[in-house]
Amino acid sequence: MDTITVEEMAASIGTERVSDWVEVTQEMIDKFADATGDHQFIHVNPAMAAMTPFGGTIAHGFLSLSLMPMLAATTDTPKIEGVKMGVNYGGNKVRFLTPVRSSKRVRGRFKLLSFTERKPGQWEQVNEYTLEIEGADKPALIAEWISLIYV
Repeated sequence: MDTITVEEMAASIGTERVSDWVEVTQEMIDKFADATGDHQFIHVNPAMAAMTPFGGTIAHGFLSLSLMPMLAATTDTPKIEGVKMGVNYGGNKVRFLTPVRSSKRVRGRFKLLSFTERKPGQWEQVNEYTLEIEGADKPALIAEWISLIYV
């Protein structure tokens, strides 16, 4: 994996990276339901969910959002030299546009919107995260996500 400086990262605004495809399985959805306590039938009961307009179980919106770090790790984004840690800071906006049906494949598209130094050793990174569903016209979600990078 290539490495770059914080200055080189800051100069790469507009760069877009695409992840590998990942299948969203019913087992993944069930484990997320157990972890969050959200056992709404549209997520965990295939028979009842089949009677809804979704036609089957769907992933939680927050599960789709939480795939971001795993998917980002499969892109060719270079590592920043000297990074001590990175933390989630929040989102400017998140929109859930299309439900992800169980057994569908998704991938993340990451566009670097900004990378600015907040104070010495702390950089704010803003990425647009688009979760695409294989074969779908519209993405599952679009989020503008903020991370703090410490060097």
